[in-house]
Amino acid sequence: VDSSKILYGIYFGLTVIQMIFYLAGGMPLFDTLCNAFATASTGGFAIKADSFAGYSYYHQTVTTVFMALFGVNFSIYFFILRRKFDLVWKNTELRWYLAIIFLSIAAITLNILPMYPRACDALHHAAFSVSSVITTTGFGTENFGLWPEFSRVILVLLMLIGACAGSTGGGLKISRLVILVKTVQREVRLLLHPRTVKVMTIDGKPLSNDTVRGVSAYFLTYVFLIVISILLVSLDGFDGSTTITAVFATVNNIGPGLGMVDPAGSYAAFSPLAKVVLTLDMLFGRLELYPMLILMLPTTWTRRR
Repeated sequence: VDSSKILYGIYFGLTVIQMIFYLAGGMPLFDTLCNAFATASTGGFAIKADSFAGYSYYHQTVTTVFMALFGVNFSIYFFILRRKFDLVWKNTELRWYLAIIFLSIAAITLNILPMYPRACDALHHAAFSVSSVITTTGFGTENFGLWPEFSRVILVLLMLIGACAGSTGGGLKISRLVILVKTVQREVRLLLHPRTVKVMTIDGKPLSNDTVRGVSAYFLTYVFLIVISILLVSLDGFDGSTTITAVFATVNNIGPGLGMVDPAGSYAAFSPLAKVVLTLDMLFGRLELYPMLILMLPTTWTRRR
């Protein structure tokens, strides 16, 4: 109970701090409340048709930072409050999260540099888009659907990765990605040295076979859901970029994708069947996969005597 209170307090405290920064920059109170709540929940529900494009660079920068902060595992803030800084610096998931963000920003900035008059403009919009997509918030300052293919591919990969476990963000989650990568490394090592005995660890703690198996099963279920959804949505006959990223964006609760569903587009043109599929994808992504699968099993609704 005490831990829950602390986590709720962290969530509330970060939201209030963001609101203070907004108000300090002259944002109206109504906009402040809506935008802070949408950022804190990484929900991305914008109250303006152009999302965040109409706000100042200051407000966009504040949003960039807080989207990234809400994508961090909240246990990290708990450690900071308890002054356990050694656990913060050694946290593998946090290091991966920050590395992916900074490398993505650097790569996209260099790629879109010719499109902007100033380097700082390219950096600003790249940072906002990366923070928005990886945390599955979905805000936008620019139509990244018009960016070069390299930048768009990076953003699509970030859609799949998502934020940290224990955050308000969606997606596959960084922690699962780390475990999957370590699993592949272990299998390759075993092929090279079959007699090697080495326990897979994260942050110095051993990972049980049940944990590895559970993550692998979740990933296969995640891929299976995406493949089935793409097949069903493709019946509408739209281009591959639209079809695939529409599924990615809904399963990972981001919102905008590429093609017809880029930040300047919408999902209005999809058929009723495709909209039902994408709606279910949003529920699967928000509630995690297994609870939704359990709800859809006939045995769940069968009365037992």
